Amino acid sequence: MYLVQTLNKIAAKGLEVFPRDGYEIASEFSRPDAILVRSAAMHAMELPASLKAIARAGAGTNNIPVERCTKAGIVVFNTPGANANSVKELVLAGLLLSSRRIADGIQWTKSLVGRGGEIPGLVEAEKSRFAGPELVGKTIGVIGLGAIGVLVANAVAALGMRVIGYDPFISVDSAWRLSREVEKAQGLESLLRQCDYLSVHTPLSDKTRGLLNTERFGFMKPGMRVMNFARGGLVNNENLIAALRSGQVACYVTDFPEDNILKEPNVIALPHLGASTPESEENCAVMAAKQIKTFLETGNIRNSVNFPDCVMEANGKRRLIIANKNIPNMVGQITTVLAAGKINIADLLNRHRDELAYNIIDIDGELSAGLADELRAIEGIIMVREI
Repeated sequence: MYLVQTLNKIAAKGLEVFPRDGYEIASEFSRPDAILVRSAAMHAMELPASLKAIARAGAGTNNIPVERCTKAGIVVFNTPGANANSVKELVLAGLLLSSRRIADGIQWTKSLVGRGGEIPGLVEAEKSRFAGPELVGKTIGVIGLGAIGVLVANAVAALGMRVIGYDPFISVDSAWRLSREVEKAQGLESLLRQCDYLSVHTPLSDKTRGLLNTERFGFMKPGMRVMNFARGGLVNNENLIAALRSGQVACYVTDFPEDNILKEPNVIALPHLGASTPESEENCAVMAAKQIKTFLETGNIRNSVNFPDCVMEANGKRRLIIANKNIPNMVGQITTVLAAGKINIADLLNRHRDELAYNIIDIDGELSAGLADELRAIEGIIMVREI
């Protein structure tokens, strides 16, 4: 029986992934095998020795102590792409809001309450204040062509926009899904110089923090409209404010409001609505639950933020999974212990990520407690589990 602890309310469709005869789900467990979480802060939480996996029903993992989990051999999953469609739809709304001054128009119209028969005349007299360009025929740059970026690029191409994509690390899967109408940028500067609109969809890292700054705003056409539904830190806000006040950027639409940009008249800030749809919530919950179930039952890993992807079809009577430091001769030491214990290896897969390595070993015999202890005693071993 596997025990799965929920730290937030998880969509029912996600919990239905776990069969009742092999799993118990509750919000309180002293020794859970896995944890399902959305936004609950886990940094101050004690991680029980029984814990094997944590799955975040969402893309970000800032609320999870990932480094501490890695040292303890706990696999941390997220759900990239599960909310991609909901974010894509919000980006499309952002494009229209940035062009047509819809939000300002709505606010002004509400101010006409009580003006009675004057309203039609006032509307006709003032509507030109809220005019703006159409999207068809304009050029948009999409930076980052992952799950969300690809959907955005394809959608705006279908609207009749010229689309230029930039992602030096695009995956094969993303490339297959990308519309043939999307042009490949020769470089970031080249993209910025050509576009009327820009949509950013890159992860936030030390390399991408402040991606849009004074230098890059300077490459843009005057009057650029910028969408940021990825992460707030991708834009240097002080540099952005200067670009807005000079007219280099005509409008900035973001899902990540911060105090220093809220007072700017040409900023449209939304309250982090990217994944705020019931469909997205369900998709994330189902994906997170499936990843936990697959890992607990097979040891296979997909979409981990701290362990390498490692998937192997079953080819033995039992399965051994081992995590270790990524140092020389670890596989040799593991197989030597197994050979000494007369355990035949039916199949073996080894993958590594940075300083961590992960092994799936299918064996024809059953591992004794003594042999498991010998494996754990090898210097550099982090985790040993038999399935």
